[in-house]
Amino acid sequence: MNSPKPALVTQRGARRLPRAALLLLCAAYVLPGLVGRDPWRNADVTAFGQMMAIAEGRTSWWAPMLGGVQADTALLPHWLGAAFIKALSGGVDPALAARLPFALLLTLTLALVWYTTFHLARTESAQPVPFAFGGEAEPVDYARAIADGAVLAFIATLGLLVLGHETTPELAQLFAISLYLYALAAAPFRQVQSRLAVLVALPLLAGSGAPSMAVAAGVAGLGVCALSRYARVRALVVWLALAMAGAALLAGWLGAWRWRAVSMTAGDLADLARQWLWFLWPAWPLALLTGWRWRRQLAHRHLSVPLVAVGVALVASLSMAGSDRALMLGVPGLAVLAAFALPTLKRSAAAAMDWFSMCFFTLFALWIWFVYAAMQTGVPAWQAANLSRLLPGYSPRFSALALAVAVAGSAAWIAVVRWRTGRHREALWKSLVLPAGGVALCWMLAMTLWLAPLDYARSPRALVARLATLLPADACVAAPGLAPAAVAALEVFGHWRVDARPQAASLTPGSCDYLLRATRLGPTPAPPPGWDLVGQAQRPTDSEEFTAIYKRQVAR
Repeated sequence: MNSPKPALVTQRGARRLPRAALLLLCAAYVLPGLVGRDPWRNADVTAFGQMMAIAEGRTSWWAPMLGGVQADTALLPHWLGAAFIKALSGGVDPALAARLPFALLLTLTLALVWYTTFHLARTESAQPVPFAFGGEAEPVDYARAIADGAVLAFIATLGLLVLGHETTPELAQLFAISLYLYALAAAPFRQVQSRLAVLVALPLLAGSGAPSMAVAAGVAGLGVCALSRYARVRALVVWLALAMAGAALLAGWLGAWRWRAVSMTAGDLADLARQWLWFLWPAWPLALLTGWRWRRQLAHRHLSVPLVAVGVALVASLSMAGSDRALMLGVPGLAVLAAFALPTLKRSAAAAMDWFSMCFFTLFALWIWFVYAAMQTGVPAWQAANLSRLLPGYSPRFSALALAVAVAGSAAWIAVVRWRTGRHREALWKSLVLPAGGVALCWMLAMTLWLAPLDYARSPRALVARLATLLPADACVAAPGLAPAAVAALEVFGHWRVDARPQAASLTPGSCDYLLRATRLGPTPAPPPGWDLVGQAQRPTDSEEFTAIYKRQVAR
């Protein structure tokens, strides 16, 4: 009779990833991009603008506003960023100060993914099949190796790369869902820690802007715990109920309940499928393999616990018309599921992953170096001309430190490739070394060699500098209908007093003397009655959108 367990692992295969290598990889993933750049467009600068407004006392902690308009925001993450800005004011750049706690949350999330997988892999149902004459992996060694694989799968997931390095509430949500998974996973082994973790995780998730997901994850967790054969896990049901009640009350107190569901068409579903395919790569094929190979144990903890987060995130993304920020909350659970595919992965599949990762990331890294060389030397001329066309007005800057870090990262990648292709290695996590290392390498190269041009292209600073040539430094600017990110940029980089209320363009006494309106490519709209056109400004890297500046007509 065949065993329901598909994992056959020797003691040699269960050796753990050297701690120094794992820590260096995590550092290469977390630290690049932390310094030397502005908050970037859209959600990143919007969140930072609210944090700055709170820290500087320009808006209430309880009802943050941008340009006098109530912001649809998650209070707890914005309070966190504002507190760091206020605490480190005078000695640390505000953008860096706001980014520090979110980098810490990403680091803690990596640790929680490891410990979640470690505790799940220690359960009897997740252990490999014992050999007739011994030699199978020791339970703790096996659990460590699987946990190392989960961290590698988390780092390798493509969709998390940019979103995971922003200063936005979704990173607090990612930490909260990871803490919740840890609480469920550790319940048989760490009773006190799991109860404290669940009491913190669900309210934090709700207070960070995802109360519906907190309740849904709590309901799913109740089912997992109630059906568990572990008495300590069943005892967690009461604490889960308390945490759900606390999450609902906190969300109501903070005004966090929002209806964000959006109807979708058949075309939207096709786009959603494509998004899931690349966003969750390479974790999703491994997770599907786990579901197939461990299909007889889908009700066991090492599968049911991570499925809680994955299921809630997929349903939330579907209901929100393909929201990538909802989808990212499924990455911790998906990484855990992917790790349990490693003991069942055939050598041909592992080799395919290795060769694809080696070729793809090596070519991408070479392209980054090629573009960097053209940017610094002007050779080849055609590539330098392309850069000048894409980045008009940008002057390349040389940084010896950035170059040294990029060289060190590239050398480390060559060493990893030589290690992986030199001879067959038995460690469980070997197949995810190149995907995770390649993602970390390309992120490091982009945040060193390409950081200055990327910041020039994605930061609102260049647009604000052009607006400053047309607006007085102490101007009051009316900006009705302007996007929250643009309002935040005006307040943060321009230091203007911005009124974004719908009635801001009225000609009543005491209203602003200048008016801004965003327009698309085409003829400049006629000035509103009572206003004169001063000029137009545009972001250097955007040839389609313009910002028109108007001045109030002087009464005659």
